[in-house]
Amino acid sequence: MASITFTAIEGLPLIRQGDNLGRLIAGALENMGLRPVTGDVVVVCQKVVSKAEGRIRRLEGVEPCALARSFAARWDKDPRVVELVLNETVRIVRMDQGLLIVETGPGWVCANAGVDESNLLAEGHAALLPLAPDRSAAQMRAEIHRLTGALVGVVITDTFGRPWRVGLTEVCLGIAGLEPLLDLRGLKDLGGRELHHTVVAVADELAGGAGLLMGKADGIPAVLVRGYAYKAREPGETGAKALIRDAKADLFR
Repeated sequence: MASITFTAIEGLPLIRQGDNLGRLIAGALENMGLRPVTGDVVVVCQKVVSKAEGRIRRLEGVEPCALARSFAARWDKDPRVVELVLNETVRIVRMDQGLLIVETGPGWVCANAGVDESNLLAEGHAALLPLAPDRSAAQMRAEIHRLTGALVGVVITDTFGRPWRVGLTEVCLGIAGLEPLLDLRGLKDLGGRELHHTVVAVADELAGGAGLLMGKADGIPAVLVRGYAYKAREPGETGAKALIRDAKADLFR
């Protein structure tokens, strides 16, 4: 019987700047008596990556611009947080009803450029998205391989909303060792018809499944996935940005 398992990686400490996440994850798995094997996938939430890489900002000293002050005053927001969002933004998609939907430098379209004040255990701070999440994923993969001998895939996730759908879900921000998309075009369906448009975002699906174990207050920042037969990805190939729809094909810009 086909199956895929998702296992919470327990026992990880509170992450601080400079921590080696690959080493900590390998150690936590060893303490659980669970040794990773080649073909597993390790899913890690963005927040701990941002903490380890020093992407935490103190709000004290942030000088809001006129736009940040105006928007914050209208919608009862902290103008310093709005300023951090604007600093991470290359294009404002929509700003209304207290929401800032923006495009970030890497091309992610999301609320507040991913800037987040939750789960930082200290007031007056905000977390920014990692600068190069594909690189972060590759570094974790290399360290886990060095320590365990297993060539795993690594997916870094964040929580996004979706147009026309209520509720949040985890999506892939960074990836190493596996292809983020499964291209089924050219194959036949059960009726023998050729598929022309079916490309599955498997990295987002793995992220969403792992998210069921990574609740905001559960203290589980990483999950081991076993049993999904993914297509391996070679270093240097397009990473998580492959999940961003090309502007020419984006009918909602």
